[in-house]
Amino acid sequence: MSRLPVMSSSKRVLGSSSSSSSLENGQDFAPAQKKLRKDPESVKPQAAATVIGGKRPLVAATRAPLSRTVRGVGAATVAVGPSRGVLKPSIASAAAKGGNVKQPAVSTGTKAGGGGAPRRQAWDLKGKVSDMEGKIRNYQTKVKSVNQENEVLKGSMVQSQTRVVEVEKQLEKQRNQIREYEGELQALSGVRDELEKVSSDKDTLQKELSNLEVKYKVMETLRDSQETELQTLKMKLSVQESTLARLQTTLRDTEEEVRCLKETVAQQKDELHAGEMERRRLHNTIQELKGNIRVFCRVRPLVDGGLSKHIQLPDSDIKMITLAKTEESHTGKTADTQKNYNFSFDRVFGPKASQQEVFEEISLLVQSALDGYNVCCFAYGQTGSGKTYTMEGEEFDDSRGVIPRAVQQIFKAAEKLGAQGWEFTFTASFVEIYNETLRDLLYTGKANKRPEHEIRKSTNNEVTITNLTYEKVSNEDQVLGLIALANQNRSTAQTAQNDRSSRSHSVFQLDIEGVNAGRDVKCKSTLCLVDLAGSERMLKSQSQGERFKEMTAINGSLSNLGIVIAALANKESYVPYRNSKLTYLLQGCLGGNSKTLMFVNIAPETDSFGETLNSLRFASKVNDCVIGTASANRK
Repeated sequence: MSRLPVMSSSKRVLGSSSSSSSLENGQDFAPAQKKLRKDPESVKPQAAATVIGGKRPLVAATRAPLSRTVRGVGAATVAVGPSRGVLKPSIASAAAKGGNVKQPAVSTGTKAGGGGAPRRQAWDLKGKVSDMEGKIRNYQTKVKSVNQENEVLKGSMVQSQTRVVEVEKQLEKQRNQIREYEGELQALSGVRDELEKVSSDKDTLQKELSNLEVKYKVMETLRDSQETELQTLKMKLSVQESTLARLQTTLRDTEEEVRCLKETVAQQKDELHAGEMERRRLHNTIQELKGNIRVFCRVRPLVDGGLSKHIQLPDSDIKMITLAKTEESHTGKTADTQKNYNFSFDRVFGPKASQQEVFEEISLLVQSALDGYNVCCFAYGQTGSGKTYTMEGEEFDDSRGVIPRAVQQIFKAAEKLGAQGWEFTFTASFVEIYNETLRDLLYTGKANKRPEHEIRKSTNNEVTITNLTYEKVSNEDQVLGLIALANQNRSTAQTAQNDRSSRSHSVFQLDIEGVNAGRDVKCKSTLCLVDLAGSERMLKSQSQGERFKEMTAINGSLSNLGIVIAALANKESYVPYRNSKLTYLLQGCLGGNSKTLMFVNIAPETDSFGETLNSLRFASKVNDCVIGTASANRK
């Protein structure tokens, strides 16, 4: 109980002494800390000081005790408790945190006084405080010595930096000298290369000089020979001049002769053109005398060959055909009677007539298309009578029909006329009339996107079809390819009378435009070739369903064609062309500015007598028609 006041008073004394010691330390260390702040580069020379002294940096060693001197006193203050001897560990820990405190100092610091002093008792706090104050004074003395050493090192560092600056200046100066030397060295190396080059050029020039001297000697020799040759050429030149004068005289005579020949050629070209125009005029006159609408009759042979008995073709007359029909007596008392039906046409072809023989009769009519006249040729007859064979034929040359032969003739004639200055352009189209609907046979798109077509009549009375495919063609093969495409797209079907019966009317049209630039003449025409669908009777064809609908449309359009033909034959004021698509499309061919040819095809079978008689009667009406005189479309 009596120790408590002493402990409290000692604590106060220790606190005041520790605070006073800390103030003294702060005053002593303040200049050093200010110097360190002012000179931030003072850390670098410490490495040199470490090397010289063989110890750790002194500045760092002094700073650690400065920041922990008060803590050391505090440790001693805490160690006042009599039950714990914690002074030695606290001092050891403080020494470990400081950079300059050695291990032996810790062992001595725990004793009261120093080297051989006895250890103080735990209650002797005043003695311990005095020991600690002694240690603090020792540390302060060491700090002052370290600061002095630091000042010395700073001075040596400044000198070293000054020396380094001087060394760097000398180094930079030497580098500049090295660069100058290198520049001089490069200049000297360039001079050396140039010297070598000059010496090499000198050797080359010397060699060239020697070569030129040799060439000069050779040239002197050549000069002498050339002078000799020049004298010879002068003599020849005088001879050539005399020859030239003679040839010039001959040339003038020849030019005069060429001029005369050119005039003759121009005159002959004029005569040739006049002859071509005269040929066209006479050709047209012949066609007009034959009739602007003509009818040819062709009899199909029987399947086993020959001719049926009810058809008679006189050998002496190639324009006559007779149908003979034997009628039985209804009473049986009189003999059977024979009734004859006689028909006369522009030409009748028997079953033995070839495709070439048939085409020769219409070749002149095809020529009119190139002369600028519209030409139309169509085939009429019952189903199975040979219309398609007549118009298109087969792939073999002997069996080719009217359409491919007409195309071949057109292109051959156009090539011949090209020598007279004519240039032709051709445009082909192919359309069919199926169930009174127009279809483009050259259409290659999707079936569900097929466009609709309508017949339009322009202001100059030309009949055109909307949305139709028009192909530019330049040779026969292109046209034949289009015809093959059209045959694939055309509507055909099997009936009781024909395995491959045409169920539509097909119209092939070739537009022709010719220009003769030298004569300033133009012509435009159309070649129209039509294959009509066959007329048929329901009892014979046994058409049902869709075939019956097709048969009705075909017979209706052919009936309207007959009505138009009758109106033209009777010279009626109104002709019902618009009653069907067929007559509306063929309006220009039937009653306009066109040369028209009709083939009437008849079947030789006996059971076809009625259809044959109707076809021949219809053809006779057409033959009796008189249409206006066709005129050439020339400009």
